[in-house]
Amino acid sequence: MPHKVLIVDDEPELVTAFARILEHESYDVERAPSGESALEILDKGGVDLILLDVCMPSMSGLDVLARVRERGIQVPAIVISGAGSVDLAVQAIKLGAFDFVQKPLHRERLLLTVRNALRFSSLQEVHERLQADMTTGSELVGEGAGMQKLKGLIAKVAPSDGRILIMGENGTGKELVAAAIHAGSSRKVGPFVKLNCGAVAKDLVESELFGHEKGSFTGAISARKGRFELADGGTLLLDEIGDMPMPMQIKLLRVLQEGQFERVGGTRSIQVDVRVLAATNRDLAAMVEDGTFREDLYYRLNVLTLRVPPLRERREDIRLLVKHFTRPGSKGDGLLFSPEALAALQHYDYPGNVRELQNLIERLAILHRGETIEAPHVQEMLSMTNGKGRTSRGALYQFGRSLKDTLHEVERQIIVEAIAAHGNSKGAAAVALGTERSHFYKKCRHYGIAGNEN
Repeated sequence: MPHKVLIVDDEPELVTAFARILEHESYDVERAPSGESALEILDKGGVDLILLDVCMPSMSGLDVLARVRERGIQVPAIVISGAGSVDLAVQAIKLGAFDFVQKPLHRERLLLTVRNALRFSSLQEVHERLQADMTTGSELVGEGAGMQKLKGLIAKVAPSDGRILIMGENGTGKELVAAAIHAGSSRKVGPFVKLNCGAVAKDLVESELFGHEKGSFTGAISARKGRFELADGGTLLLDEIGDMPMPMQIKLLRVLQEGQFERVGGTRSIQVDVRVLAATNRDLAAMVEDGTFREDLYYRLNVLTLRVPPLRERREDIRLLVKHFTRPGSKGDGLLFSPEALAALQHYDYPGNVRELQNLIERLAILHRGETIEAPHVQEMLSMTNGKGRTSRGALYQFGRSLKDTLHEVERQIIVEAIAAHGNSKGAAAVALGTERSHFYKKCRHYGIAGNEN
């Protein structure tokens, strides 16, 4: 999408010269012969950068800049003057100008300054908008069979530009999977932007996605870019896509089909290059059947599907996760667990998945800092959490899973828990289960279960 540059100057020859240079580089140029006309254009929105002359009749460039900031218009400005002075430059910068340059302004200097201003503005807006969205973790932790399979799939799909639907229960790490896909793609130098569709009020989802122009609704005191614009050249994660209102599903489908949209209250079509990832903990296929999710949107988003396994299906990774959540600098920094405490952690089903385990460790660190965590500490904390203090296993039967797969999962869990209960020793676990070591080790390799072979 070409950036729109507003040139504000009362010298027609100079404006024409600047416009030719910028238009030759595919910028969209608008002209204003006075400060008053510039403010009228800026109030309508859609301007990405201002080239502003200082010396103009009626209203100076610095006066214009002051009015722009008073009105809350967040557009970078390059101030130009034929009578440069340190005092003038200081005034311009104090009023929020990106740069102050003197005439004559040659072609290469003009283009370099414009590029730098636009790039800085884009990076600054992305930084500010995404501060609240930052995650506490940044890597996928786990070496068991389930995580190895998931990491292998991520490595295969990341380099493509295909849309991916990430499915999994709350707290499994769907956002980290999306971040890993972005990091493994050719877009990794671009922005990674996310929107939790379930955390935004229904009447604000459109503005969050596509942005809005000043005055388009109550509270829109200035123009604002949406997540699609912020993600241009990078990746956009639509988290909890199943919570997106039906009217917005229709508008999202159009953007996925055409790659363009208009801001709320705007008329200018904006073209973007964004890879869209979607994540959900809901059964979208069932929602399609009952008419609460559009079938055409479902197939647009579901080019490829990745399923993030719940923690109860990869208990062998709990030790690694505990180590990760007690690493230096973490909230559980330095917390030590006895073998029995680790076994107790592995016996629990974690309906809240990895997030619940992380919260559990943080609470233990707060209440038992400086102590070695024993099994009773874990049981007490689990009792405070869910009133049980022991495993909360659900039904063994799961829809769509064969008897063979179910038996394998039960066998794997028994092996994991036995190893944990015997100090991470495979040999001791094999003896306790009455199984030959060679056969037991073979089972461990088959299921991708770690442990000490002694």
